[in-house]
Amino acid sequence: MTSVHGGPLDIPTPDGLADAFLAHPDDGAPHPGVLLYMDAFGLRPSLEEMARRLAGHGYTVLVPNVFYRAGRAPVVELPDFIDPSQRPEIFEQLFPVLQTLTPDLAVRDAGAYLDWLTASPQVTDGPMGTTGYCMGGVLAIRTAAAHPDRIGAAAAFHAGRLGTDAEDSPHRLADRITAELYFGHADHDHSMPADQIKSLEQTLDTAGVRYRSELYEGADHGYTQADTAAYNAEADARHWRSMLELFGRCL
Repeated sequence: MTSVHGGPLDIPTPDGLADAFLAHPDDGAPHPGVLLYMDAFGLRPSLEEMARRLAGHGYTVLVPNVFYRAGRAPVVELPDFIDPSQRPEIFEQLFPVLQTLTPDLAVRDAGAYLDWLTASPQVTDGPMGTTGYCMGGVLAIRTAAAHPDRIGAAAAFHAGRLGTDAEDSPHRLADRITAELYFGHADHDHSMPADQIKSLEQTLDTAGVRYRSELYEGADHGYTQADTAAYNAEADARHWRSMLELFGRCL
């Protein structure tokens, strides 16, 4: 681990400025770029800490507020620790914002985020990585499919609805992906049941995508998020090992 610098910045997009957080090793050298996608609760201190931790392993990590069209982060007021009793009220506010982030808008934004990383002197030439949590896992896969020339590795942790019957289901993008993928599915996750995992894996196999898909037994949806009641320290540690192995191999 190396010392890290982290701070806020704004990323220009076709639809305005997206507020974001950037973390990078404090050594003056460029490092592989990683686009880290937030979960539905949004850009907040715990995600900034995750970005710093990843940067400490030798990456320049960008965490955009993907809800920037609705305002700067946090777009809804969040407690320091999110327990189950607070989730319904928070999601009542977040749901309209979530619905406005269409796949087309998300892919357009991804191009702007990657353009910024590509132009940054803190990022090396070559493939970049992306990782995401909950809805961010879906965004990571969409980004890998939309930018196969840029993304060399993509990871999705406790991501839901990756293999549905919907026309815009992420698994339908498999034949566009050249990156190596990793999936860390939560065992107790109604948004990603066994039939969807099977559909995802079959489609990836057919498309010849390099991937690992693993079930984290005993883990709830959100197991990586330390500021929520879903956090699972053992599953989180496994997530870090798996992600760092993936990025170390591909970036």
